Amino acid sequence: MPIPDYQSFFVPVLRLVADGGEHPMAGLRDAVAAGMKLTEEDLEERIPSGTQTVFSNRLAWACVYLAKAGALERVRRGVFRITQRGRELLAPGEDRITVRHLARYPEFVAFQRGSRSDSTEEREALPARSETPEEQLEAVHSLMRAVLANEVLDAVKRSSAAFFEKLVVDLLVAMGYGGSIEEAGKVVGRPGDEGIDGVIKEDKLGLDVVYVQAKKWTGVVGRKEVQAFAGSLEGARAKKGVFLTTSAFSKEAVEYVRRIEKRIVLIDGEQLAGLMIEHDVGVKVTRTYKVKKLDSDYLDEG
Repeated sequence: MPIPDYQSFFVPVLRLVADGGEHPMAGLRDAVAAGMKLTEEDLEERIPSGTQTVFSNRLAWACVYLAKAGALERVRRGVFRITQRGRELLAPGEDRITVRHLARYPEFVAFQRGSRSDSTEEREALPARSETPEEQLEAVHSLMRAVLANEVLDAVKRSSAAFFEKLVVDLLVAMGYGGSIEEAGKVVGRPGDEGIDGVIKEDKLGLDVVYVQAKKWTGVVGRKEVQAFAGSLEGARAKKGVFLTTSAFSKEAVEYVRRIEKRIVLIDGEQLAGLMIEHDVGVKVTRTYKVKKLDSDYLDEG
């Protein structure tokens, strides 16, 4: 089953700590997971960045929100205890507590808005987001990356054959192939039919070689073209190949490279744009946000 949104953790957490004892986060994780009947597969699901599981992220933020609302007290690092306010939240027998319930408390509103000047009406109007801050941040980042990828691919499709040749060489070198721009350009710089092909070093020492073909197709690249590319590896004395296109590959072409002995990687337009963004080819950083977290090892010494 999908991991519930972080607000769905409020009631289970408060019920678990309602005995007034001190509860470590590790114990809460196990108890909440069991209470929600989450499987091992559910618990292994990770947020897009892969840095944390969705379950741990949402449970941690649920505890943070409850603590900021004064419903939980942080006894020490990773250990929580219920407060009188937490008991009051549970008293009506609520099956679900949301951010709107927590917005009754000025401390929580100040935490969310960074201000203590909000009126009652503003507090009641607080939006109840189902995503944690990390999930919201990553969702926005993914959206902006997708928009950028579309812009990058459109620009590549509009570029000249000569520029496309330069772009491919720059990208391959940025990915660690071919040694230097000059060296890679000499062996992969044979333009024709709005594309390039040639042999490039797999690593800077040249211990192995990769045959490269890159063309600005407008239609779908089929099995026939990919099969011809596989045959060209023989003449180039290469066992590995990279086939790049600004369009897409047919299902038959993809299935073909899975069955043959030679190692061929197909990179379509969407992947090409993604690699350019990942390796900073044709894009630049305009703004950087640093996301910091508490250094508990340092601060707990005090």
